[in-house]
Amino acid sequence: MTRTTVPARPARTTRTARTARTVLVTGVVLALAVTAGACATAGDDEHPDHRSFALRGDTLTVDSDDSALEIVASETHEKGRVEVTRWFDRSVALGKDPEVSWSMTDDRLVLRVSCSGVVADCAAKHRIEVPRGVSVEVEEDDGSVRARGFRDALSIRTADGSVRVTDSSGPLDLRSDDGSVRAEVDSRRVSARTQDGSVRLDLGAVPDRVEAVSDDGSVTVELPRATYRVTARTEDGAVDVSVPRDDSSAHVVSARTQDGEVTVRNVN
Repeated sequence: MTRTTVPARPARTTRTARTARTVLVTGVVLALAVTAGACATAGDDEHPDHRSFALRGDTLTVDSDDSALEIVASETHEKGRVEVTRWFDRSVALGKDPEVSWSMTDDRLVLRVSCSGVVADCAAKHRIEVPRGVSVEVEEDDGSVRARGFRDALSIRTADGSVRVTDSSGPLDLRSDDGSVRAEVDSRRVSARTQDGSVRLDLGAVPDRVEAVSDDGSVTVELPRATYRVTARTEDGAVDVSVPRDDSSAHVVSARTQDGEVTVRNVN
């Protein structure tokens, strides 16, 4: 009998071998991600960049997309100039090199951070020093905003980040979609709102009008001793108003939240 010899088939990759390679690649990517993510902190930048921009008018608009902001009103800086210091740290194990940019057009300061890639992590911080006599409008997409020293109008809006203002007496309009709002000021007109977070206002001067609103978080307003026309309410929580009240008062305070406690009291 003649036997037919069947050619040997090439050895197929076993499921175990494929799985081992997948685990190895995944492990490498995760290791790179941990390495990249553990390093990016703006404060680690020991050599920040600095630039001076010309300001033609009396209002500065700050347009930032992904950076912590510190905004300072200063009497020592030249009128018509805005001084900006930038700290930037990045860690990229797999992906494009991050990019940062700054520019001023029509008194609009645009700050951009581009951090893309499979394994990339970036952190940026800007300190913006503004001369006295200049109003500031801040539009922040992702990042916290801190401001101090303002006697002129200050407007801050952030989509994701906390807001804090100190040592200021000018009108304030503060907004956060996701973050707490704090103000320790002598301003006579304050509007503070957040969709998700607490609101706390500590006022050192008797205000004309105060509005403090949260969709989800506590609201606390501390006031100097005076008589106030107060509206305070919550849909889920306690309301505590301990300041003297008079519905005919020229000092109007509105404190509201949908979910949380509302407190309106005198400064201790």
